[in-house]
Formats: sequence, structure tokens, C-alpha cells
Amino acid sequence: MKNSKIITYAFINAFATALYVILIASFMYIGNQGIFPVTPSIFVPIAMLMLFVFSAALTGSLVLGKPLMLYLDGKKKEAVLLFISTLLIIFLITIVIFLILVGLNG
Repeated sequence: MKNSKIITYAFINAFATALYVILIASFMYIGNQGIFPVTPSIFVPIAMLMLFVFSAALTGSLVLGKPLMLYLDGKKKEAVLLFISTLLIIFLITIVIFLILVGLNG
């Protein structure tokens, strides 16, 4: 697999992960604005834990899925490059978000 294709996969995986995080964070932010009634119930922690498990599985498959497939196909160098590239892009997206936060508060 060419390096350009690996980087493309890394961008797709990283931005899909970021989009999912943005959607979940938006849902939680909007829900916290009074849309969802706050009622003490066992279902609140159950729902949050189920969301956590689902999120871990989804983002885990986005970040690790293709690298694992490449690794199992014997393409270890490409697998490591894709994994590290995806993590680096996610890290850069995180830095951009923190810079936006600093700009909003500065």
C-alpha cells in the first residue's frame, strides 16, 4: 500500500473519530441545556455507561480496525504507519480544539 493511501486512510479515520466525538459532545451539551428532564433514575448511569462502551468500540474500530487488518495480512510496516498517522492526526485535531478554546477565553 502506498504511503499516500495510508495517509488518506489516517485522515478518514481521524476525522470520522473527531466527527463522532463532536456529535456526542453536542448531544450532551444540548441535553444539559434543559432539553432532557433531570430525574433521578438508575437509567441515567446505565445510559452513560452504554454510551461509553459503544463509543469505545466505535472509536476503537476506527483507530485500530484497518491497522489490525493490515498487520494480520503481514503488512506490519503499513499497519504501524497507519496507526501512528491516525493518532498524530487525532492529536493535531485536539491541539486545534484547545487553541480554539484558548482563543474564545482570551
